[in-house]
Amino acid sequence: MAIEPAEKPVRLGTVERYSRPARWFHAGVYLAVLVLLGTGWWLLLGREGDPSPVSRLLRTPDTTVHKYVGWALAALIVVGLVLGMRAVRTFVMESLRFRAGDARWFLTWPSAVLTGRFARHDGHFDPGQRMVNVLLVAGLFVLVGSGVGLVLLHGGPTFAVLARLHKWSTYFCTVLIAGHVLIAAGVLPGYRGVWRSMHLGGRLDARVAGRLWPGWLDRVRDDRREPR
Repeated sequence: MAIEPAEKPVRLGTVERYSRPARWFHAGVYLAVLVLLGTGWWLLLGREGDPSPVSRLLRTPDTTVHKYVGWALAALIVVGLVLGMRAVRTFVMESLRFRAGDARWFLTWPSAVLTGRFARHDGHFDPGQRMVNVLLVAGLFVLVGSGVGLVLLHGGPTFAVLARLHKWSTYFCTVLIAGHVLIAAGVLPGYRGVWRSMHLGGRLDARVAGRLWPGWLDRVRDDRREPR
């Protein structure tokens, strides 16, 4: 979502890749999305009469939890778009900025996830991130938009179309989010240490940043050397 990079290193050997507001926004979005996916799949599998763990914890029916967390996510997105216009612009421009060398990055990616030898690129996001950013944002907008429509409507042909859109966008977003979590958690050897860029103060080891985002790290270091 809307992410504004922080350009100043935090301490020697580390860089702050994302600002604190960006990290909090990201945390709010993914917590809401995880609750929505959990309750949504619970209901999709036909277990509406059997309260999920979230439902038991909150002592609220899954349908109600799903609806209100959906509204909370929609409100969070609107607030993020309004208050973070500069960050939104940066996110969109960086995500849509594809380069001629991206094909080489994708060709080396399968082995790089194990070796850490990613092809060089100069973007804030790597080519894979840019592709996932576009697909995931589009999927979430369809998911949230169709969910809002389902809450506001009560039957009819439009409701049926929105229900299908909501279900298929759930499948689509689930696959993308599962892949995102796998990579962002740093489980794969090539992405080891990457989880710190969005957690525990966002202090990322410069060696990890150089492995994954070499062009971005060079720009950060250049800015640091500029006279104040």
